[in-house]
Parts: sequence; structure tokens; C-alpha cells
Amino acid sequence: MNNSKSGFKIYYLSVLLLLLLLSSSVSSQQLSATDIVKRANDLMQGKSNYSEMEMQIIRPSWTRTLRFRAWAKGDDFSLVYIDHPPREKGQRFLKREREMWNYVPAIDRMIKIPPSMMMQSWMGSDLTNDDLVNAASIVNDYDHEVLRTETLRGYDCYVIKMVPHEDAPVVWGKVLSWISKDGFITLRNEYYDETEELVNEEILDEIEDVGDRTIPTRYTMIPVDKEGYKTSLKFQKIKFEIEVDDAFFSIRNMKQMR
Repeated sequence: MNNSKSGFKIYYLSVLLLLLLLSSSVSSQQLSATDIVKRANDLMQGKSNYSEMEMQIIRPSWTRTLRFRAWAKGDDFSLVYIDHPPREKGQRFLKREREMWNYVPAIDRMIKIPPSMMMQSWMGSDLTNDDLVNAASIVNDYDHEVLRTETLRGYDCYVIKMVPHEDAPVVWGKVLSWISKDGFITLRNEYYDETEELVNEEILDEIEDVGDRTIPTRYTMIPVDKEGYKTSLKFQKIKFEIEVDDAFFSIRNMKQMR
């Protein structure tokens, strides 16, 4: 009798485990393209974060290094403070929702960056003002579609096509993103203009554990039509879910920072 009960328990547990595995598999298969993009975006942003970064601007005949600190809260707020090089130390960039400002301490001047300048180079790099402040939410401002799955650098990936809504303040005509099935890590992005010509390739690598998550810690932006040009952005430090109030992302606070 005891053997019978023991056998029944083992059978019951086996069936339960199988059902859980099947449920997990079905749940994974039912993820929409938007779900995948949202998970990847949440992984890289969290509800808030603080980071210290080094940027290498690489050209055929010279290389330039910038170092800066950045604070971000959701999609609406970000603040960047330049620490190096010395001649540009203290420059600050603030994003509040759809608006962006640049404070230049050398002339004690606050400059509001208009939408027409969002595609301009940031600090002479291959990143634009729009790239820096993430003015367009990849979750809310785009329609998403899973084009296919393929292997990239050993990772099984979803290839997601993102097309901006007609009324979205977005500079790209289309974005393709490679996101790993395991961990929802973004490994590559391709940025296309409105005529669907490829403009920039972005490679995300040097994947590391950074406390509570595993993320790429280096981004490299490569303009496809400029040989020898690229910009590499490396996280020296990053911390997620920091305590930061909305008031921190104010023009007054930005001017007072040291």
C-alpha cells in the first residue's frame, strides 16, 4: 500500500512538473514583439539608473575620449554631466519628456535644443542628440513585428522590426533589433532613414553581470557610409533602481551641479 502511495505521489509530481514546463513554454511562445522589446528596454533602463561612461570617438586620423556621468528615470527624464576633457568639463544635458537643454558653464548659458537639431551629432560623436536622451520611446512610439529568428554571436535571437507611428517625434524610418531569447539582451540595432537606406549599425557586446542583471556594457555605433568612423561607449559603472526624485531633473538643479 505504501509503495502504491509513493508511486502515485511520484507520478503526480511528474505530471505537475510537465504541466509547468508546458505552461512556461506556451507563455514564452505567446510573447508579442512589443512584449519582447519592452523586456529588453526594461533590462537596460530599469525604473531608474546611474552610470559612469567613457566614450571613444574614432576617426581615420585621430581619437577623442570623453567621460561623463548620467542619471535616468524611466523614458521621461535624463541628465548627463561631462567630466572630461577639461575644456568641456561641466557641460550638462537635460531631458524632460520631449524637451532637451544644454548648459554651457564657460558662458553661463542655457540652450534649448529644438526638434530640428535632434539629429545633429552629440559632442562630435556618431551619436545624435536623439540617441543620447532617448527622446523616442522604442516601446511607445513604434509598431513592432517579429520578422524571424536567427543566431547572432552564439545567441538565439528574435529579429524585431520597429516602424514609428505616423505622429511620433522619431527621426528614423525603421529600426531592426536583434534581441536574445534567453535574457532579452539587445545585441545589435540597425537604423534606417525614411527611404529605408541603412544609416547606422550599432553593436552591443562585452556582456557582463552588473549586480541584479546581465547586460551589454559596450555600445559601438558605426556609420555605414563613413569608412573609419565609429563611436564606442563603455559603461565603467552602472547601478539600477536608484532613489532619485523628479525634481533632480530640473533646469535649476542642472545649473547648480558640480
